[in-house]
Amino acid sequence: MHIQKVVLDNFRNIKNAEIALGGGMNILYGDNAQGKTNFLESVYFCATGRSHRTGRDKDLIGIGEKNARAKVFVHNQDGFENNIGVDINKDGKSMRVNGLPIRRLGELYGYLLCVIFSPEDLSLVKAGPQLRRRFMDMELCQLYPAYYHNLKMYYKVMRQRNNLLRDINTNPKLAETLDIWDEQLVHYGSNIIDTRKGFVKKISAITAKYQNEITGGREQLEIIYKNHVEKDLFLEKLIKNRNIDILKRATSVGVHKDDLEFKINGRDGRSFASQGQQRTAALSLKLAEIDLIREEKGHMPVLLLDDLLSELDASRQKFLMERVRGMQTIITLTGAENSFMEYLKQDGARVFRVEEGFINMV
Repeated sequence: MHIQKVVLDNFRNIKNAEIALGGGMNILYGDNAQGKTNFLESVYFCATGRSHRTGRDKDLIGIGEKNARAKVFVHNQDGFENNIGVDINKDGKSMRVNGLPIRRLGELYGYLLCVIFSPEDLSLVKAGPQLRRRFMDMELCQLYPAYYHNLKMYYKVMRQRNNLLRDINTNPKLAETLDIWDEQLVHYGSNIIDTRKGFVKKISAITAKYQNEITGGREQLEIIYKNHVEKDLFLEKLIKNRNIDILKRATSVGVHKDDLEFKINGRDGRSFASQGQQRTAALSLKLAEIDLIREEKGHMPVLLLDDLLSELDASRQKFLMERVRGMQTIITLTGAENSFMEYLKQDGARVFRVEEGFINMV
């Protein structure tokens, strides 16, 4: 799978662009705040319907503009060609696949598979659980469309339950209707737990191999799924915590509190691992993400590397570049990595200069 062309209009600071990408390494270089990350964001948005930087779609519209558009043309390994388009205005977004509108975001997943790796991901081990849940959710939505449906319905039911909890404070009789929402929350949450458990088991095994290889066998890495509640106890705990939930006006039990634990040589990586160990674990995880997509979907994803090389030492840079050779990669660089850019150019990379929102092939 690879992207043939990207067309943008008023996407953040990119006024208009039509970029033909190579099937291997593609370099976007230029100073900071020129539009390199915006380009990667447009590709990721077309693949997932979401930005990796903001939860507000209207932030993607260029300053002073009424709407933004992005379109990618994708060729997959089976010989099929698809195009994905998105229109964003201040009222929302609309998306199309091959010119046909999609009704639900879940219909989008699978046409373009992407793995994005940015400096923020290097803090995945030590960051808060929200970042790790987001990692799981975005990966699983690309792999399994049914997961997106369960996740969407879970949060919809939880919002309705939370609204009810607030209303119960003024009308206690409404507590009798909590059973309906609890049963639905358990139904969708249990499906999410099952899928997350299977996913973590698979990706932990692949990640461990990369960690072992990068460190020459010095570090053993295990990823553990820390589900907040077991399936068979979910409903019981919801009922037990009702008074607390009513008081706090929020649901205190569920998969929205799940987490991942990274154990390095048997110790909690968040508390005991060095920064180097944590970064190696994050790198291993992202490489494992690529392998898992290939195994599950039969296609190599497109890799988006956002200003990452400056955050990795020489050995990790080399390891990463060797492992992604042959797959389509879009990488952003600044002048600080000129020597590395020359190395990539010798390997046939296609190079684009980005300056004040304009993208030109060099």
